[in-house]
Amino acid sequence: MTVYDRSSSAGLERIDEWDGGVGWLSHPEEAGRRASHAVRGSDGGVWLLDPIDAPGADELASELGEVVGVAVCSNWHARDAGAFARRHDVPVYLPRWMDRIEDRVDAEIRRYDRELGDSGFRVSRLDPLPGWREAVAYRESDGTLYVPDVMSSVEGTPVGEERIGLFLTARLSPPRETFAAFDPERIVFGHGTGCFEDAAAALDTALDGARRRFPRALLRSGPEQLRGLVDALRD
Repeated sequence: MTVYDRSSSAGLERIDEWDGGVGWLSHPEEAGRRASHAVRGSDGGVWLLDPIDAPGADELASELGEVVGVAVCSNWHARDAGAFARRHDVPVYLPRWMDRIEDRVDAEIRRYDRELGDSGFRVSRLDPLPGWREAVAYRESDGTLYVPDVMSSVEGTPVGEERIGLFLTARLSPPRETFAAFDPERIVFGHGTGCFEDAAAALDTALDGARRRFPRALLRSGPEQLRGLVDALRD
């Protein structure tokens, strides 16, 4: 099975629906399960998080309102941010510390520190590996947490009693301090479908036993995660 399908999408799969937000998979059959999201901001405008193009994606976002910004939350998630930004005539928002993306996006870039425009989201920086930087976005007003890369629900990533799991190498030093400040009602991801039931408990489980379950995770998904990491280097 292809880890990341870079051909044109034949059609999207709608996922992660909640009041004010929706997600989609542009290539539902790929192993990497790259997910995109449209979220209504505190300002009433719609923010696209790490979007990948697909027939019907613009129409799906428009159900929530007018797109006012595109946010790239991982320095490996340039994806189709530029195409969406140009079509909607909006900027691509990047944290000031994020590299790689500016050279890969043909659109206006707007840098920010912690607050993602008027979306209501505040981002925290994570550096899971050298050269890998991501912005975990949390909105306290409705408990929405977006995790681009370091954690996901993709098959093989959670092990044991986990419903969501950390990327293999992140298990050795779980980012507990970053996530300790969050009390999520829902968690959506850059890979896989979201967690909407007892999300805070699922997050605690993923972090508390991450290192202990490393050997099991290595056996279950080590080769697949390595293959995905190598494939991501093509972006």
